[in-house]
Amino acid sequence: MTESTHPALSIDSAHVAAQFARRGSLNDAQFLYSEISQRMLERLAYIKLNPTEILDAGCGTGTALPGLSARFPQAAYTGLDTCGPLLALARAQYAPANRMQRWLRGVLPGRGATPSRAPEFRQADMASTGLSPESLELVWSNMALHWHPEPHAVLAEWRRILRVDGLAMFSCLGPATLREVRSALDQAGLRTATLPFVDMHDFGDLLIENGFADPVMDQETLTLTYKDASRLLADVRALGGNANPERRRGLAGRGFRQRLIEALESQRDDEGMLKLTIEVAYGHAWRGATRRRAGETHVSVSAIGRGPGPRV
Repeated sequence: MTESTHPALSIDSAHVAAQFARRGSLNDAQFLYSEISQRMLERLAYIKLNPTEILDAGCGTGTALPGLSARFPQAAYTGLDTCGPLLALARAQYAPANRMQRWLRGVLPGRGATPSRAPEFRQADMASTGLSPESLELVWSNMALHWHPEPHAVLAEWRRILRVDGLAMFSCLGPATLREVRSALDQAGLRTATLPFVDMHDFGDLLIENGFADPVMDQETLTLTYKDASRLLADVRALGGNANPERRRGLAGRGFRQRLIEALESQRDDEGMLKLTIEVAYGHAWRGATRRRAGETHVSVSAIGRGPGPRV
């Protein structure tokens, strides 16, 4: 199977960037983003890796920077995102003067070392970063990959920019996410296309197809509980909204919202609580030295004469 067999998902990239631009600092979504980032860091603690260059793909406002800097104090950090306003907030937050103040206060603990350069933030697509081939050892991506219409192209780009034995590590939303909201939409007769999510096992296959080795995929299901349906919908909106180009057009009026809330209200459990399912997929894999395409085996020049790299 080749990359051409993978059609683009129904995701409007321009709409994704516009949605996040309207959400400001993303503070309202950190209840989930920060938690998943911490769980990724816990997984990373068991992996033998000492990168000098890190890419944070889909970095948003750069909230992963403190944790990654603590884990790899000498590594140079590059944050990449398509949303200009989020990057502007990141640059202001981690400008050299502000960064030094935070480092001195221990927010960016140096453990006796400082990064080789100040954090850099780039506006680009995850599938077309503009970075040099084989230029870094770690691609980190927290809760961003499900926003891209061509995840296979993103993985191919990550392989291109990673050095041999470099690591790609990511988290993203899975198919069970927001199933209560989708059910309520159907129940209320509010037909609209929703965001498509890729299954964890499909990501494992894509990693192998794109030249990664030893992929590890796992998932967990989080259940959030609410007393108020409006609060539930506010959290759904904070997480990014609906970027499916086939979604219902026009602004959702009071009637739409009221019918949706009524449908959600019918889902209350025996304790009177509403639930919201969040399925999170975690993946990591090593950038292999070879890749088979169209019956040919391509070997990275940098891999010639090298032995096996680090593994978990």
